[in-house]
Amino acid sequence: MEITCYRDQELACETRHLPAATYNQALTLLARSATGNLFVPIRSMQYLAILDAEEWVFLDGERKCWIDVAWRHFRPQARTSLEDPVEYEAVFYQANARDLMVRLLAELPRALQDLAKKAHVEGPARVIKFPVPKPG
Repeated sequence: MEITCYRDQELACETRHLPAATYNQALTLLARSATGNLFVPIRSMQYLAILDAEEWVFLDGERKCWIDVAWRHFRPQARTSLEDPVEYEAVFYQANARDLMVRLLAELPRALQDLAKKAHVEGPARVIKFPVPKPG
């Protein structure tokens, strides 16, 4: 699938933190994607999230190809545990985008879970054995 997206003038930009579970789930699904991007329908909001390694954008079903909010500059390397939240930059292109963020942060994890349930993993699982550390 190919979608061309457009942006209005950037109205605001701020640093935020994404819960680890949401970030980790998205990265897991993204890693399984053969195309390098992921289309996540957020049905409860009539939005489409498009995720890639650089940026996550959110499109309203009514405005089609116009980005309302973008999340970018993820900094997973700044966390000390996989359970720590991930810092990112939220960019707002609509006046109501800050209010929209509250719903996106609640609904995106549900949409990712729904997508994960439908995802089919190809091939057998592998267990990687790590050597037992020698007593020091």
